[in-house]
Amino acid sequence: MSGDRPETGRDAAHRGETGSDAAHRGGTGSDASHRGETEAERLERNWAEILQELRVTQTGTQILTGFLLTLAFQPRFADLDQLQIDVYLVLVVLAALTTALALAPVSLHRALFREGAKEHIVTLTDRILKATLVGVALVLSGTVMLIFDVVVGAVAGFVAGGATLLVIIAFWVGLPALVRPKLRS
Repeated sequence: MSGDRPETGRDAAHRGETGSDAAHRGGTGSDASHRGETEAERLERNWAEILQELRVTQTGTQILTGFLLTLAFQPRFADLDQLQIDVYLVLVVLAALTTALALAPVSLHRALFREGAKEHIVTLTDRILKATLVGVALVLSGTVMLIFDVVVGAVAGFVAGGATLLVIIAFWVGLPALVRPKLRS
């Protein structure tokens, strides 16, 4: 954003914010002057963008959860020590909760469909999606840790899991932080 113009709803919408999010940043929350959209059209566009992100996230969490669920039925599972079993069980619960969280917007939309709650749905779903990404990051890094622990050893497991978490943080938090100042100039 250039320093000589105030933030518009278009700027906020580009980041996936709702009108209330834009208001917190000093924006107007309305794209009408830039996109020719009504508030309802902006909310529909934001909802469609969030749905695309959810589709990718839901697929990933479901595949990862399915992978974890099959591990207990593998012959080598009996060779795990107690710590590995505990980590595995924590990962299964975390994966199941993350999957449920990723599916929550569907239930939310169904429950509030045609009740004039689109802004609330978009705002809450944005928050749910962010929480889901935290869950995905933890499950991914934990799964890498468990696999390296079983295959190579505990030290390698902690190093690989920690490195995976750092890479995820770099891509999901650091990269947007680096790009954001360039978008504002």
